[in-house]
Amino acid sequence: MSFEAGDGVNTVQMDTRAPNGDDSGLSPKKLVLAGITGCTGMDVVALLKKFREPLDRLEISAEATMTDEMVQPVTFARVDLIFDAFGKCAPEKLIKAVMLSQTRYCGVSAMIARACPIHYVVRLDGKEIARGEADFSAEAAARSSAGEN
Repeated sequence: MSFEAGDGVNTVQMDTRAPNGDDSGLSPKKLVLAGITGCTGMDVVALLKKFREPLDRLEISAEATMTDEMVQPVTFARVDLIFDAFGKCAPEKLIKAVMLSQTRYCGVSAMIARACPIHYVVRLDGKEIARGEADFSAEAAARSSAGEN
């Protein structure tokens, strides 16, 4: 049951596990999670560059808790993101970059957050430095504009 999606330039292979597929590509739901990590990762890296903060590496993992499989359609009930940053960037700047991404800039997170909560953990060189939840409400936007995030 393999499918290929493209934009005229790039393509991505999608599939599912047996018995309906042969696991030759990511499932559509896993692609959504990949979309969240890619979108927020680009935000965080761009913001850290803007802040002139050094970053050696950023790894973001995403897991989704699913709704009851007995009730169709099965959707995300909750998404958990883990931001693992490595380098000499200031912890407060890394936290600010993640918070701005998860309250203002990440369009993929904003879409998913309308359907289910997105929780995140921020780690720097293996040490947890922050936890939070994506919040794209008008109140969160006002707080980030006022510099509270």
